[in-house]
Amino acid sequence: MKSIQELEEIRKKTLETINLRKDQSGTRIVVGMATCGIAAGARPVLLTIMDEIRKHDLSDVVVAQTGCIGFCIYEPIVEVYKPGQEKVTYIKVNPSKAIRIVNEHIMKDKVVEEYTIGAEVK
Repeated sequence: MKSIQELEEIRKKTLETINLRKDQSGTRIVVGMATCGIAAGARPVLLTIMDEIRKHDLSDVVVAQTGCIGFCIYEPIVEVYKPGQEKVTYIKVNPSKAIRIVNEHIMKDKVVEEYTIGAEVK
């Protein structure tokens, strides 16, 4: 990224591709996109998640960005909210981990335990 204009173009493209439904009955994936997250590689993670959601035509999944989550050392951070379940916080996510999170947790309802904050803190 070399300019504010380029950042604005990325933001516009991202907003066009993110499902911004008001209905929160489906799964919600939130990617930390504060400065620390971006510096750690959150942008490729966000784009990979959006690509996987699109590739598998998962219409009941909302992808969103947030600011600082408060655990900079663990960035990039991805939080998954599934109806009726506890929030799952994934840490140190990279694009290959993001693909596995979508394929296992989002599609098969199987938490990828070794990528969670709980596995790191133990």
